[in-house]
Amino acid sequence: MPRPTRAAEAARIETLFERFLSLSDDPRTELDYSSPYTLVTAVALSAQATDVAVNKATAKLFAVADTPQAMLALGEEGLIPYISSIGLYRTKARNVIAAARIIMDQHGGEVPLTRDALQALPGVGRKTASVVLNELGIEPAIAVDTHVFRVAHRLNLAKGKTPDQVEAELMKAVPGPYQTRAHHWMILHGRYVCVARKPKCGACEVADLCPSKDKA
Repeated sequence: MPRPTRAAEAARIETLFERFLSLSDDPRTELDYSSPYTLVTAVALSAQATDVAVNKATAKLFAVADTPQAMLALGEEGLIPYISSIGLYRTKARNVIAAARIIMDQHGGEVPLTRDALQALPGVGRKTASVVLNELGIEPAIAVDTHVFRVAHRLNLAKGKTPDQVEAELMKAVPGPYQTRAHHWMILHGRYVCVARKPKCGACEVADLCPSKDKA
């Protein structure tokens, strides 16, 4: 089979994201949050945990501590019972309290909404910062988790072997108007349709644009 031309590939990618847009014009994280602080905390807690598990924990946690002030008052030992059902909860508790202290001491109690300042918070890496900045509409960013990594490769949008490589490739491949939403489209697609072991190609709305369909 002849290799598609650059123009043909660009047209395929444009059509792909037009299709995602037609299916959901404003995709959002499935984590529950009510402010930048609860968002960054929920995303940090979600590392190696499902959104469902995090939402179950934060429903009770945010009822008593939804600001950095309240989180500090709760303290690490007070926080642990709320998040003990989540993986790595002791390390996460330590990071959440340390981050709350920095937010209070260095940022006047407001979450800093620049990449460098976010990534300086304990427990907040590049992926977490990207999710926060993208979700709040501050910066086009594509956070590469296991779903995005898998979907990017299956849709031939990236070939990189690391999340950072895939992120860089996606930021070049995804047309500008779609970059603020591509992260969510790809996560949701990977979570519910393009699943790891048995992708649901028969129910996939972009199967005709997928070069991996016949390999599934």
